[in-house]
Amino acid sequence: MRYTGPKVRLSRRAGVPLTRKAVRYFEQRPYPPGEHGRKTNRRTTGDYGLRLMEKQKLRWFYDVSERQLRRYWDLAVRKSGASGAELVVLLESRLASLVLRSGLAPSIYAARQYVTHGHISVDGRKVDIPSYLVKPGQVVTVRERSRTMQPFVAAAEGIYADERIAPYLSVDHANLTFTLAARPEREQIAVPVDEQLVVEFYSR
Repeated sequence: MRYTGPKVRLSRRAGVPLTRKAVRYFEQRPYPPGEHGRKTNRRTTGDYGLRLMEKQKLRWFYDVSERQLRRYWDLAVRKSGASGAELVVLLESRLASLVLRSGLAPSIYAARQYVTHGHISVDGRKVDIPSYLVKPGQVVTVRERSRTMQPFVAAAEGIYADERIAPYLSVDHANLTFTLAARPEREQIAVPVDEQLVVEFYSR
């Protein structure tokens, strides 16, 4: 199942802020949530616990279920590249992930909602599946009827955009559109996860 509870709580469990909103709260309370959070020493976590947490961080960062992540892992190990890097690239190529990365949404949760509610089109056709894998050269846009909605007006002003646009995206915020210019490379993807630990978790 996907986690649907407080998102800042997830960041505190993961040990890193997973969303922009979580950054301020995480700085105030960087320890794990719960009654004994202040007394928890992350450094004493065993090998299994470390690998499990990296896998969970990857799940939470992309807002996918355990079943979905396992399916992406099965796809990644069939590819010729390093399995961990291929896993991250697959997750980054999801439509919801790219809507976030392009600056059209403030969080992965909002990006997922925009897609499922039918506000996004790919190559001129409505796509309402967040897990849709975008291919290089495909053009993603906010549908015409959705452009006057407040979140997209803000997106057109560049409010949600990162300081540096991912090099594999060509983005036009004013027109609420972007193109996946090239297949993402692992070193270009800003995800605070050690994917080698995820590989070790699934390979155990």
